[in-house]
Amino acid sequence: MENINHLSELRVLNLARNLLSIVENLNGLDSLTELNLRHNQVSAIKDVDTLPRLQRLFLSFNNISRNDIPSNSAVGKPKKSHCSLNLSYVVDMSPNSFEDILCLADSSSLSDITLDGNPIAQETWYKHTVLHHMMQLRQLDMKRITEEERRMASVAARKEEERKRESHKQSLIKEKKRLTICNIARQWEIQQNRTALVASLNQDKDNEPCQINGSTAYVFPEESRSLDTILSSAVQGLSVLDSHLVEVEGDTLYLYGSGALECLDRNWSVQTAGSVVTVSFMFMEFDEIVQVLTKLRLKFPNSVHLKFKETNLLTLKQFNALGQVHRIEQLTVDPQGNPVVSFTLWKYYVLFRLNHLNLQKINGIEVTQNDTVMAERLFGILAYVASSELPHYRMLSLFGESRMKQFHDLLEGKGKKSGVGIEESSDNRRAGGESTARAMLNYTAKNVHMEKLEEIKERKTFCQTYVENLVKEAADIHMKNESLQKLWPQMFIELVRDAVIEIRNKNSYMKLCLQRIADQKQ
Repeated sequence: MENINHLSELRVLNLARNLLSIVENLNGLDSLTELNLRHNQVSAIKDVDTLPRLQRLFLSFNNISRNDIPSNSAVGKPKKSHCSLNLSYVVDMSPNSFEDILCLADSSSLSDITLDGNPIAQETWYKHTVLHHMMQLRQLDMKRITEEERRMASVAARKEEERKRESHKQSLIKEKKRLTICNIARQWEIQQNRTALVASLNQDKDNEPCQINGSTAYVFPEESRSLDTILSSAVQGLSVLDSHLVEVEGDTLYLYGSGALECLDRNWSVQTAGSVVTVSFMFMEFDEIVQVLTKLRLKFPNSVHLKFKETNLLTLKQFNALGQVHRIEQLTVDPQGNPVVSFTLWKYYVLFRLNHLNLQKINGIEVTQNDTVMAERLFGILAYVASSELPHYRMLSLFGESRMKQFHDLLEGKGKKSGVGIEESSDNRRAGGESTARAMLNYTAKNVHMEKLEEIKERKTFCQTYVENLVKEAADIHMKNESLQKLWPQMFIELVRDAVIEIRNKNSYMKLCLQRIADQKQ
């Protein structure tokens, strides 16, 4: 379409059946009231909203489709100088929008339009959307628009706007959740780096090089304080977002960050608490989780699956704490942030220690009878040693009243008479009771935040010195024993020789002995 901009007096323009695909260069047709574009291949229109007197626009039987042009979320709101007639925004009405045809909606003079015969006219939301965005229309597809149709279009548009607002709200919530989790992860990483740095500095001697990220650096006390200050400021810079997150999604309770553990004290509704089957812990110390395990079994009685990710599970004995939970059918320990998973026998230890819970799956893998038998073979002796070597007063401190009575019976020999040993009867085990021997394998979480570094260092120094003294004493005894073995043959000969010489003269020997006795009496 060229060379028509000078036709300022033209009122009717008929371009039907001309194989047109793009309508453009309409600027200057100030008197145009009717534009006929039927039976073309039009997929886009430009400059229609610049025609001040256009009343009738016929676009029947073209290629206007909601899929021809990208959505507004990608290209932004179309400008008046370039308006694409793709109705892909109509699509957002139900479920699409009408924003790609705003060039028509911006025309205040347009009162009659036809879009029948286009792919977009087959959509169920087509009529309501057109009427909503072009309220000035009197006819659509050669049919007069009634007030009822306008009212229905308005209601549909209002519902669509509400849906959009809700969708936008949900998107904001998801984005905030994503940013919060990222913030929690970064804070956790900074905390782990700080802990590793402090441990490294405590181990290294003053002014000696220490390894940080594979490179050698000389760290002095002043530098360590400055590094700690930098890490602290980094954490404060991230505090603009939440430092923890609690979310119930489906049957899973997600707890991000140590602050989320405090939310377990809130008043959960019976329906929500009862629906929680899985509890997932992320970005928090396992020792902090241990302190709320009793709350967990009270607040969420139907929880049977525990997940741990980035919780610093370092040793097998930490699994002993899970014996407090009343019921676990599944246990998932993510390798990320839990070095204990690298141990070859960690699953067998879990099966042995939590035998009374009858675990069905560990990290998504079914537990077999062979696994249980193998766990008993590997760690059964450990429970026996724990129960036989622990002092009685310490054992009593680990039991409740019922266990204390049973243990007293064992000490008094009543257990043997009734056929009860250190392990409970099979009936008790079937009832879900934790065996006495396994109860010896307990774990007491340390509140690392409350302990002072000086106290930890003092205990460490004492233990190191004590062990060094024991090793030195043992080495001295060993050296003396070896020296004695070398000298003993000659010493024995000399002892025998001296004894023989001393008693060679019997009379002299007797006088000497009597003299010694007399000297002792005096």
